[in-house]
Amino acid sequence: MSNTIIDTNFNFPGQQSVYKGKVREVYKLKDDVLVMVATDRLSAFDVVMPKGIPYKGQILNQIATKMMADTADIVPNWLTATPDPNVAVGEACEPFKVEMVIRGYMSGHAAREYKAGKRILCGVAMPEGMKENDKFPSPIITPATKAEMGDHDEDISREDILKKGIVSEEDYIILEKYTNALFQRGTEIAAKRGLILVDTKYEFGKTADGKIVLIDEIHTPDSSRYFYADGYEKRQENGEAQKQLSKEFVRQWLISNNFQGLEGQTVPEMTDEYITSVSDRYIELYENITGETFVKADISNIQERINSNVLDYLKTI
Repeated sequence: MSNTIIDTNFNFPGQQSVYKGKVREVYKLKDDVLVMVATDRLSAFDVVMPKGIPYKGQILNQIATKMMADTADIVPNWLTATPDPNVAVGEACEPFKVEMVIRGYMSGHAAREYKAGKRILCGVAMPEGMKENDKFPSPIITPATKAEMGDHDEDISREDILKKGIVSEEDYIILEKYTNALFQRGTEIAAKRGLILVDTKYEFGKTADGKIVLIDEIHTPDSSRYFYADGYEKRQENGEAQKQLSKEFVRQWLISNNFQGLEGQTVPEMTDEYITSVSDRYIELYENITGETFVKADISNIQERINSNVLDYLKTI
Protein backbone atom coordinates (compact mmCIF):
# COMPACT_ATOMS: atom_id res chain seq x y z
CA MET A 1 0.00 0.00 0.00
CA SER A 2 2.86 2.36 -0.84
CA ASN A 3 0.83 4.32 -3.41
CA THR A 4 -0.78 6.58 -0.84
CA ILE A 5 0.02 10.04 0.40
CA ILE A 6 0.17 10.22 4.19
CA ASP A 7 2.57 13.12 4.64
CA THR A 8 3.74 16.04 2.51
CA ASN A 9 6.68 18.41 2.57
CA PHE A 10 6.15 20.75 -0.36
CA ASN A 11 7.90 24.09 -0.78
CA PHE A 12 5.73 26.20 -3.08
CA PRO A 13 6.74 29.69 -4.31
CA GLY A 14 5.82 32.35 -1.76
CA GLN A 15 5.16 29.75 0.93
CA GLN A 16 4.80 31.24 4.42
CA SER A 17 3.56 28.44 6.67
CA VAL A 18 2.22 24.88 6.83
CA TYR A 19 -0.57 23.52 9.03
CA LYS A 20 -1.06 19.77 9.31
CA GLY A 21 -4.50 18.59 10.44
CA LYS A 22 -5.79 15.08 10.93
CA VAL A 23 -6.32 14.52 7.19
CA ARG A 24 -5.51 17.76 5.35
CA GLU A 25 -2.30 19.74 5.09
CA VAL A 26 -2.65 23.44 4.43
CA TYR A 27 0.06 25.55 2.82
CA LYS A 28 -0.29 29.30 3.19
CA LEU A 29 1.33 31.32 0.42
CA LYS A 30 1.72 35.05 -0.05
CA ASP A 31 -1.30 37.15 -1.08
CA ASP A 32 -3.60 35.07 1.18
CA VAL A 33 -3.48 32.02 -1.10
CA LEU A 34 -4.10 28.65 0.58
CA VAL A 35 -3.19 25.29 -0.96
CA MET A 36 -5.03 22.47 0.81
CA VAL A 37 -3.80 18.92 0.18
CA ALA A 38 -6.18 16.07 1.05
CA THR A 39 -3.97 13.18 2.17
CA ASP A 40 -4.94 9.50 2.33
CA ARG A 41 -4.75 9.49 6.13
CA LEU A 42 -7.66 7.87 7.94
CA SER A 43 -8.85 9.34 11.23
CA ALA A 44 -11.36 7.77 13.62
CA PHE A 45 -12.14 8.63 17.24
CA ASP A 46 -9.81 11.61 16.65
CA VAL A 47 -6.88 9.22 16.14
CA VAL A 48 -4.96 9.02 12.86
CA MET A 49 -4.53 5.42 11.73
CA PRO A 50 -0.98 4.24 10.93
CA LYS A 51 -1.67 3.42 7.26
CA GLY A 52 -3.20 5.41 4.41
CA ILE A 53 -6.20 4.44 2.28
CA PRO A 54 -5.63 4.52 -1.52
CA TYR A 55 -7.66 7.25 -3.30
CA LYS A 56 -9.24 8.49 -0.07
CA GLY A 57 -7.78 12.00 -0.38
CA GLN A 58 -8.91 12.28 -3.99
CA ILE A 59 -12.40 11.11 -3.05
CA LEU A 60 -12.79 13.58 -0.19
CA ASN A 61 -11.41 16.47 -2.20
CA GLN A 62 -13.60 15.82 -5.21
CA ILE A 63 -16.80 15.34 -3.18
CA ALA A 64 -16.10 18.53 -1.23
CA THR A 65 -15.37 20.44 -4.44
CA LYS A 66 -18.62 19.31 -6.03
CA MET A 67 -20.67 20.08 -2.91
CA MET A 68 -19.10 23.54 -2.56
CA ALA A 69 -20.14 24.28 -6.14
CA ASP A 70 -23.65 22.98 -5.41
CA THR A 71 -24.07 25.27 -2.37
CA ALA A 72 -22.19 28.41 -3.46
CA ASP A 73 -25.47 30.18 -4.26
CA ILE A 74 -26.60 30.04 -0.61
CA VAL A 75 -23.32 30.21 1.36
CA PRO A 76 -20.03 31.78 0.18
CA ASN A 77 -16.96 29.53 0.36
CA TRP A 78 -13.19 29.84 0.25
CA LEU A 79 -12.56 27.75 -2.91
CA THR A 80 -11.11 29.18 -6.14
CA ALA A 81 -9.54 26.19 -7.96
CA THR A 82 -8.76 22.45 -7.86
CA PRO A 83 -5.53 22.03 -9.86
CA ASP A 84 -5.03 18.40 -8.78
CA PRO A 85 -7.41 15.60 -7.72
CA ASN A 86 -6.07 15.87 -4.15
CA VAL A 87 -5.72 19.66 -4.01
CA ALA A 88 -8.00 22.64 -3.43
CA VAL A 89 -6.78 26.23 -3.67
CA GLY A 90 -8.58 29.17 -2.15
CA GLU A 91 -8.54 32.28 -0.02
CA ALA A 92 -6.84 32.24 3.37
CA CYS A 93 -9.24 32.69 6.29
CA GLU A 94 -9.05 32.87 10.06
CA PRO A 95 -10.92 29.69 11.10
CA PHE A 96 -13.54 29.80 13.82
CA LYS A 97 -12.49 27.51 16.66
CA VAL A 98 -15.74 25.55 16.61
CA GLU A 99 -17.16 22.92 14.29
CA MET A 100 -20.84 23.39 13.54
CA VAL A 101 -22.27 19.89 13.88
CA ILE A 102 -25.89 19.48 12.81
CA ARG A 103 -27.99 16.36 13.34
CA GLY A 104 -31.26 15.42 11.67
CA TYR A 105 -31.35 11.98 13.29
CA MET A 106 -30.39 10.49 16.62
CA SER A 107 -27.36 8.52 15.45
CA GLY A 108 -23.66 8.06 16.13
CA HIS A 109 -22.34 10.19 19.01
CA ALA A 110 -25.84 11.47 19.83
CA ALA A 111 -27.15 7.90 20.08
CA ARG A 112 -24.23 6.84 22.28
CA GLU A 113 -24.92 9.78 24.62
CA TYR A 114 -28.65 8.99 24.61
CA LYS A 115 -28.02 5.34 25.51
CA ALA A 116 -25.88 6.55 28.40
CA GLY A 117 -28.98 8.30 29.75
CA LYS A 118 -28.23 11.87 28.65
CA ARG A 119 -31.10 13.95 27.28
CA ILE A 120 -29.18 17.20 26.80
CA LEU A 121 -26.50 17.40 24.11
CA CYS A 122 -24.54 20.66 23.78
CA GLY A 123 -27.32 22.43 25.63
CA VAL A 124 -30.00 21.05 23.28
CA ALA A 125 -32.77 18.80 24.58
CA MET A 126 -33.35 15.41 22.95
CA PRO A 127 -36.95 14.11 23.32
CA GLU A 128 -37.75 11.13 25.52
CA GLY A 129 -38.75 7.84 23.92
CA MET A 130 -36.48 7.97 20.90
CA LYS A 131 -34.84 4.94 19.32
CA GLU A 132 -31.42 4.99 17.70
CA ASN A 133 -31.62 6.45 14.17
CA ASP A 134 -35.03 8.05 14.74
CA LYS A 135 -35.51 11.44 13.10
CA PHE A 136 -35.43 14.48 15.39
CA PRO A 137 -38.55 16.69 15.24
CA SER A 138 -36.24 19.26 13.64
CA PRO A 139 -32.45 19.29 13.10
CA ILE A 140 -30.35 20.21 16.14
CA ILE A 141 -27.01 22.03 16.14
CA THR A 142 -24.49 20.45 18.53
CA PRO A 143 -21.18 22.33 18.19
CA ALA A 144 -17.76 20.97 19.06
CA THR A 145 -14.50 22.71 19.88
CA LYS A 146 -11.99 22.10 17.11
CA ALA A 147 -9.19 19.78 18.20
CA GLU A 148 -5.56 19.88 17.16
CA MET A 149 -4.15 16.73 15.54
CA GLY A 150 -4.35 13.82 17.98
CA ASP A 151 -6.65 15.59 20.42
CA HIS A 152 -10.36 14.96 20.90
CA ASP A 153 -13.04 17.37 19.74
CA GLU A 154 -15.27 18.29 22.69
CA ASP A 155 -18.98 19.04 22.79
CA ILE A 156 -19.83 22.62 23.68
CA SER A 157 -23.10 24.54 23.97
CA ARG A 158 -24.04 27.74 22.20
CA GLU A 159 -24.21 29.40 25.61
CA ASP A 160 -20.63 28.41 26.49
CA ILE A 161 -19.31 29.46 23.08
CA LEU A 162 -20.70 32.95 23.63
CA LYS A 163 -19.81 33.10 27.34
CA LYS A 164 -16.17 32.15 26.65
CA GLY A 165 -15.96 34.56 23.72
CA ILE A 166 -14.96 31.81 21.29
CA VAL A 167 -17.32 33.35 18.73
CA SER A 168 -19.16 36.66 18.97
CA GLU A 169 -22.95 36.50 19.10
CA GLU A 170 -23.19 38.46 15.85
CA ASP A 171 -20.96 35.94 14.04
CA TYR A 172 -22.56 32.91 15.70
CA ILE A 173 -26.01 33.90 14.43
CA ILE A 174 -24.55 33.84 10.90
CA LEU A 175 -22.89 30.44 11.53
CA GLU A 176 -26.24 29.01 12.67
CA LYS A 177 -28.04 30.46 9.64
CA TYR A 178 -25.44 29.07 7.23
CA THR A 179 -25.39 25.67 8.99
CA ASN A 180 -29.17 25.27 8.68
CA ALA A 181 -29.16 26.41 5.04
CA LEU A 182 -26.34 24.02 4.08
CA PHE A 183 -27.99 21.08 5.85
CA GLN A 184 -31.26 21.78 4.06
CA ARG A 185 -29.50 21.88 0.68
CA GLY A 186 -27.45 18.78 1.55
CA THR A 187 -30.66 16.97 2.50
CA GLU A 188 -32.19 17.85 -0.87
CA ILE A 189 -29.08 16.73 -2.79
CA ALA A 190 -28.97 13.45 -0.84
CA ALA A 191 -32.67 12.77 -1.49
CA LYS A 192 -32.05 12.96 -5.24
CA ARG A 193 -29.48 10.16 -4.81
CA GLY A 194 -31.84 8.00 -2.73
CA LEU A 195 -29.97 8.92 0.44
CA ILE A 196 -30.75 10.56 3.79
CA LEU A 197 -28.24 13.09 5.14
CA VAL A 198 -28.27 12.06 8.79
CA ASP A 199 -25.73 14.42 10.31
CA THR A 200 -22.71 16.43 9.26
CA LYS A 201 -20.31 19.15 10.33
CA TYR A 202 -19.35 22.45 8.77
CA GLU A 203 -16.34 24.65 9.40
CA PHE A 204 -16.23 28.36 8.74
CA GLY A 205 -13.60 31.08 8.59
CA LYS A 206 -13.40 34.83 8.19
CA THR A 207 -11.58 36.43 5.25
CA ALA A 208 -9.25 39.40 5.61
CA ASP A 209 -12.12 41.73 4.70
CA GLY A 210 -14.36 40.23 7.41
CA LYS A 211 -16.60 37.98 5.31
CA ILE A 212 -17.67 34.64 6.84
CA VAL A 213 -17.17 31.74 4.42
CA LEU A 214 -17.43 27.96 4.40
CA ILE A 215 -14.03 26.24 4.55
CA ASP A 216 -12.57 22.71 4.66
CA GLU A 217 -14.75 19.81 3.47
CA ILE A 218 -18.52 19.52 3.08
CA HIS A 219 -20.89 16.54 2.82
CA THR A 220 -18.08 13.98 2.53
CA PRO A 221 -18.24 10.51 4.16
CA ASP A 222 -15.61 11.70 6.66
CA SER A 223 -17.67 14.66 7.82
CA SER A 224 -21.18 13.28 7.27
CA ARG A 225 -23.36 10.26 7.83
CA TYR A 226 -25.78 9.04 5.17
CA PHE A 227 -28.52 6.38 5.27
CA TYR A 228 -30.07 4.71 2.25
CA ALA A 229 -33.63 6.07 2.07
CA ASP A 230 -35.07 2.87 0.61
CA GLY A 231 -36.14 0.65 3.51
CA TYR A 232 -35.34 3.23 6.23
CA GLU A 233 -38.83 3.17 7.78
CA LYS A 234 -39.09 -0.61 7.70
CA ARG A 235 -35.69 -1.06 9.32
CA GLN A 236 -36.66 1.38 12.08
CA GLU A 237 -39.95 -0.43 12.69
CA ASN A 238 -38.13 -3.77 12.93
CA GLY A 239 -35.37 -2.42 15.15
CA GLU A 240 -32.75 -3.23 12.53
CA ALA A 241 -29.50 -1.38 11.89
CA GLN A 242 -29.71 1.19 9.11
CA LYS A 243 -27.84 0.67 5.86
CA GLN A 244 -25.49 3.61 5.80
CA LEU A 245 -22.84 5.43 3.83
CA SER A 246 -20.27 7.00 6.15
CA LYS A 247 -17.03 6.35 7.97
CA GLU A 248 -19.06 4.60 10.67
CA PHE A 249 -18.08 1.19 9.24
CA VAL A 250 -14.46 2.00 10.20
CA ARG A 251 -15.50 3.06 13.71
CA GLN A 252 -17.52 -0.14 14.16
CA TRP A 253 -14.55 -2.26 13.01
CA LEU A 254 -12.33 -0.47 15.54
CA ILE A 255 -14.90 -0.91 18.33
CA SER A 256 -15.16 -4.63 17.50
CA ASN A 257 -11.36 -4.77 17.87
CA ASN A 258 -11.48 -3.02 21.27
CA PHE A 259 -10.39 0.43 20.14
CA GLN A 260 -12.22 3.71 20.73
CA GLY A 261 -9.27 6.07 21.03
CA LEU A 262 -9.13 5.72 24.80
CA GLU A 263 -5.94 5.86 26.82
CA GLY A 264 -4.10 2.55 26.90
CA GLN A 265 -5.85 1.16 23.81
CA THR A 266 -3.85 0.06 20.75
CA VAL A 267 -4.93 0.54 17.16
CA PRO A 268 -5.62 -2.93 15.68
CA GLU A 269 -3.52 -4.12 12.76
CA MET A 270 -4.85 -2.97 9.39
CA THR A 271 -3.96 -5.68 6.88
CA ASP A 272 -3.52 -4.92 3.16
CA GLU A 273 -6.76 -6.82 2.55
CA TYR A 274 -8.65 -4.64 5.05
CA ILE A 275 -7.14 -1.43 3.63
CA THR A 276 -8.22 -2.46 0.11
CA SER A 277 -11.74 -3.09 1.40
CA VAL A 278 -11.85 0.39 2.99
CA SER A 279 -10.63 1.96 -0.28
CA ASP A 280 -13.33 0.10 -2.22
CA ARG A 281 -15.91 1.30 0.29
CA TYR A 282 -14.82 4.93 -0.13
CA ILE A 283 -15.18 4.60 -3.91
CA GLU A 284 -18.70 3.23 -3.36
CA LEU A 285 -19.43 6.21 -1.12
CA TYR A 286 -18.19 8.63 -3.80
CA GLU A 287 -20.33 7.13 -6.53
CA ASN A 288 -23.46 7.02 -4.39
CA ILE A 289 -23.07 10.52 -2.96
CA THR A 290 -22.21 12.22 -6.28
CA GLY A 291 -24.09 10.00 -8.72
CA GLU A 292 -20.93 9.89 -10.84
CA THR A 293 -18.43 7.13 -11.73
CA PHE A 294 -15.16 7.50 -9.83
CA VAL A 295 -12.12 7.96 -12.08
CA LYS A 296 -8.89 6.89 -10.37
CA ALA A 297 -6.04 9.37 -10.65
CA ASP A 298 -2.50 8.25 -11.46
CA ILE A 299 -0.96 7.24 -8.13
CA SER A 300 2.42 6.04 -9.41
CA ASN A 301 4.03 9.14 -7.87
CA ILE A 302 1.42 11.24 -6.07
CA GLN A 303 3.85 13.72 -4.53
CA GLU A 304 5.42 14.55 -7.89
CA ARG A 305 2.01 14.80 -9.58
CA ILE A 306 0.67 17.19 -6.94
CA ASN A 307 3.79 19.34 -6.96
CA SER A 308 3.75 19.64 -10.74
CA ASN A 309 0.03 20.46 -10.97
CA VAL A 310 0.15 23.06 -8.21
CA LEU A 311 3.25 24.76 -9.65
CA ASP A 312 1.59 24.93 -13.08
CA TYR A 313 -1.50 26.50 -11.52
CA LEU A 314 0.42 29.03 -9.45
CA LYS A 315 2.07 30.33 -12.64
CA THR A 316 -1.39 31.37 -13.85
CA ILE A 317 -2.28 33.61 -10.90
